[in-house]
Parts: sequence; structure tokens; C-alpha cells
Amino acid sequence: MPESSPARAALPLAHIRVLDLTAHRAGPTAVRQLADWGAHVIKIEPPADGDVDPMGGKRHGFDFQNLHRNKHSMTLNLKSAEGKAIFMALAKDADVIVENYRSDVKLRLGVDYDSVVKINPRIIYGSISGFGQSGPDATRPGVDQIAQGMGGLMSITGLPGQGPVRVGIPIADLTSGLLLAQGIMLALYERERSGKGQWVHTSLIEAQIFMLDFQAARWLMKGEVPGQAGNDHPTSIPTGVFPTSDGHINIAASGDHMFKRCCEALGAPELLSDPDYATSAKRSANRKVLNEKFAARTRTNTAAHWIAALNKAGVPSGPINTIDKTFAEPQVQHLGIARKMHSEKIGDTKVVGQPINMSRFPQPEALDATPELGEHTADVLAGLGYGDAEIKALKAKGVI
Repeated sequence: MPESSPARAALPLAHIRVLDLTAHRAGPTAVRQLADWGAHVIKIEPPADGDVDPMGGKRHGFDFQNLHRNKHSMTLNLKSAEGKAIFMALAKDADVIVENYRSDVKLRLGVDYDSVVKINPRIIYGSISGFGQSGPDATRPGVDQIAQGMGGLMSITGLPGQGPVRVGIPIADLTSGLLLAQGIMLALYERERSGKGQWVHTSLIEAQIFMLDFQAARWLMKGEVPGQAGNDHPTSIPTGVFPTSDGHINIAASGDHMFKRCCEALGAPELLSDPDYATSAKRSANRKVLNEKFAARTRTNTAAHWIAALNKAGVPSGPINTIDKTFAEPQVQHLGIARKMHSEKIGDTKVVGQPINMSRFPQPEALDATPELGEHTADVLAGLGYGDAEIKALKAKGVI
């Protein structure tokens, strides 16, 4: 198998071997967590059709490059007997397999957990589907936006009365990927004690409902059906977006102490003696008028002025940035979350790095480039004992 760079060989998961059968976003998000922390990942992709990458121009686009760095790529036709045999030979020595097919596809291909565990009882097999691995909707196709709607998120996003609104990122995909990565690492940790692998799976709909968090608990515990609250926090008042003389800012001033500090910083001490705002419950009931009174103050000066004044008073406040301004923030630049990556095809670029910081395992200065289609196929097969002639024959038959 291809060797990892020395910098990656020092990372926490460098001893873990992963077979990546994922596509789209949820599964690749899970594998990215493993790859970024050193796991040796072989991304298995369908062979090219007439030497044309099935991803086409998308492979060198921002999305694919951001998702698939720090991996090796091999092509393999899992529908062929030879391809399945090669996969099983790799699976025999792997630690982790990750897939996000529709729940029945892996069974048709014969690469499901029950098939793999027969040859490798230590395998950790990770799966993401739209709606779970069993139940009435198990084989139903699912993507992020369907999960956002079905999972309740779109009903609480947007301005009151606006109608359902999609969140601006694929939050069900991303969250399910992060949760699966966590589950895989839990299973790897447990394997140290038991010596046994297991099947770990989640779904877009489960991840989306999990992310509803306190909004779901409102229904489960109190029978309340949350609605749209727009830019206002649904329960912590006043927390929301307020106009300034040159734009808008966020202010979070929930709780009696924070409300007092905020009123003083805004130069509105009279609000503290107003009985309509004496408690959190009354501030919530009179939210609309209170927001208008806050807005009358914040409009009188710039965003920078109010952010400085409020933060000095200990009241959380910040700008509402476009993404270019986010990456221009001095603190964001200090944190270094925009990470360098060099690709032979697209040159020097940057992608989004890890938000996890470890004192003994800093991430390498540059990420390994997202591989070209099948870039490491020959190396992987050579590691299994295939000779040049055999590799050429496999290519001629469309197995790789």
C-alpha cells in the first residue's frame, strides 16, 4: 500500500487502515475526519469510462478537493467477481470500511458488514443512509434537503410566517458524517478491549433530529411545537440581529445580569426600570417592542462602535460577515483554519482545516492533495502481490 508522509505518520490514527466506499457528502465527511488525523485511507472509485473520470470537472472543483484530501485513490469495479475479490483481500487487513450507499446496495454488491466480518472479525464497518438501515423507509432515497424538511429543521428556520427555509449548509450530511466518525472512533476504542469489530451506522434523518436539540426537547417534554423565530433566539431574549448606522450586528443579552449590562452599554438604563422587561418571561412576551427599542439605540452608531462597547461590558456581540470577511478576521487567521494544499493539477490552494487542536499532535503544515482518479491503483494492487501483467489484464477487462 502507498506510504504516508512522515508528518502524517505521527498523527493519532496513522495505524488505522480505512477503505472508503463513500460518495456525495455525508460519507466523505466521516472519512475526512479519519484521514485528516492520519488514517491511511484508500478511496475506492468506479473505473473511468474511456479514461474519463466519472467526476469530470467536479474532481478539481472546490467541493471535491475539500472533501477528499489526505487520501489515496484506486479504481475498482465492485460489480465484477475480480473486483469483489480484490476488495475482500483489502478488507481482510483493513480496520475500517465506510459506505453511504442506499441501505440495500451494499447487500446487492456483497460488500456488507455480514459478508466482510466473516473474513475480518475486527472490522469496524461504518454506514450512513438517508433513513436508517431498517424500517419502512430504509431503502428510500434521501439527500440533505429531504432530511432538513422531514426532520423539522425547515419549519423553525426563517422569519415568522415566511414559510419553510433551507439552512445554508448541508447540515444533515455534515452532522451525520461527523457523528459516524465519532461512532467509528468509539468502536475502535472498544475494540482495544474486546478484540472485536462491529457495525456502526447512522442516518441523515437521525442526525437532523439530534441537531434539533432543545427544540426537539420542547416538543418531547412540554408538547410545544416550535415555530420560526427568524434572527431572534427562540427562548433567550434579547438575542438577535440589530441594525447599526452602517450595517447589522448580533447581540446576545439573555438573562438578568446580561440584560442589565447590555442596557447600560447601549445607554438605555431606563429599560431596566420598565416592568415590561423586568423578567426573562416578560422580555420574551414583549420581545417585539423591546427589539424596536434596542434597534433605536443601535442605529445611532456604527457596528464597530457597538461591538467594542458591548464586548467591553461583557455582552457577546459580533459582526455579521460575508464569508470573505470571515476569513479576513484577525482571530480566524490566527487560528489557521484555512489550510494549504498543493495539487499537481490545480497548484497551490487552500481548503477548510480541522477545528480540533491537540497539543501533541498538530496538523501538518500542508494537507496531502486530493488524489487523481485511480492514482494509487497500481501501488495498492502491487501491495496485494499483483504483477504488472496482471494489473494490465485487470485494466483491459474493466476491473480497474
